[in-house]
Amino acid sequence: MSTYGMTRRGVLKAIGWGAAALGAPQVMKGAKPQAAARKPNFIFILTDDLGWGDPRCFGHPLMKTPNLDRLARQGTSFTQFYVNNPVCSPSRTAFMTGHFPARHRVHQHFAKPSQNKARNMPNWLDPKATCVTRLLQKAGYATGHFGKWHLCGGWSKDAPTPSAYGLDDHRTCNSSGPGWMVGKDPYFRAHSTGLFVDETLRFIKARKGKPFYVNLWTLVPHAVLKPTPEELKVYENLKVDPSQFTSYMTEYARNAKKLDLQTKVYCAAVTGMDKAIGRLLDELDKLGLADNTLIFFTSDNGPEDYTVRNAANAGMGSPGPFRGRKRSIYEGGVRTSCIVRWPGRVRAGHVDRESVVTGVDWLPTVCKLAGGTVPDITPDGEDVSDILQGKSRPRRKPICWEWRGGVAGNQTYRPPKLAIREGKWKLLVNPDGSRKELYDIPADGEERRNLARVHPDMAARLAKQVIAWHKTLPK
Repeated sequence: MSTYGMTRRGVLKAIGWGAAALGAPQVMKGAKPQAAARKPNFIFILTDDLGWGDPRCFGHPLMKTPNLDRLARQGTSFTQFYVNNPVCSPSRTAFMTGHFPARHRVHQHFAKPSQNKARNMPNWLDPKATCVTRLLQKAGYATGHFGKWHLCGGWSKDAPTPSAYGLDDHRTCNSSGPGWMVGKDPYFRAHSTGLFVDETLRFIKARKGKPFYVNLWTLVPHAVLKPTPEELKVYENLKVDPSQFTSYMTEYARNAKKLDLQTKVYCAAVTGMDKAIGRLLDELDKLGLADNTLIFFTSDNGPEDYTVRNAANAGMGSPGPFRGRKRSIYEGGVRTSCIVRWPGRVRAGHVDRESVVTGVDWLPTVCKLAGGTVPDITPDGEDVSDILQGKSRPRRKPICWEWRGGVAGNQTYRPPKLAIREGKWKLLVNPDGSRKELYDIPADGEERRNLARVHPDMAARLAKQVIAWHKTLPK
């Protein structure tokens, strides 16, 4: 039975509030003996607006994602993985720099210069910032980036190209670097993941014996979606019952104007993306690289809302049972599905429901695994290489969020402006100390029971902590 076909109590167990397993494989296999010491390769697959509950292995009742399911069978699924902002550019900034994005004044997506100025943002991420790609490049890695970039607005002709951030090879969208003639193919977005995989494989085959690090950042399932007829045919007989979902997603599905059609288009697009990822996995096997390559899969933020212009179909992603969607720092906007595969080093078929891992951990973790030292200038993230490889331990550093934008659709998804996760607790609060909301996330991932009055000391302590952090940010 899928997660969404369960009772409410069963769902709570399945997502980590009990012993029942998630939709990922049930058999937990021990890791193989440590492989011979050699630098691992890294492939970072970052999807765009994919919901926590969208992969079949994370419990979607209708989605077909055989290749993501394959990754889950061969690796570890992390159910408490967080990105560091509920929209695109700042989330990507965190992955690249190991810093909470507000430290770089990246608060929302990069847009036109006038819009960036109004948001008190630069027009692009400072290329002098410490970046995981530059650190790996200096460590002897071949570095590449293929697909979406969006660390600049794309409207500024003088914006630095991705090569300024430590990349040997790149072909990108939403950037000032070389890309694709998008307008020539009416199905470009549907074909895009395959094109990005082509470039990734070209880069890997040309690495000349060097270890490699590559970002493969997709456009799908961001709006506007137009899957091919072949992709749509997979779901031609799809009928959707909102009760197949659970919690907030059930109500959201009930309010969709054309539920069957919207879901059909969305699922077709995601399955098309999954197929292209499968081709990448097959080629790694053929090249004999799979065993020494760590694949990290996640999304940049939670799913889009169908009330947004041009997103009627792209807005059918599922945040699982969680509150909020893209643009919200409630769980549904910042908690994303995450799968890590590294044969022999990362447990196969395992679901980690306990570890709290986040985007700013990527840089220090990769540095450690690549055999280097963790830079001193990564105050926000922590090396979680031990967690990826099966160690169970509490998180050492809190996770902080700031969100300055609005929220589309359901206004009960509109959070206070700041949030902090420490241990089992998550507190949301405004910078002036108003509107405290305290949640015990392992017990209440849906964020329905505000415990600020039940635990006033904890609420006060965490509020003081996140407000103090907020005051350190550049104005």
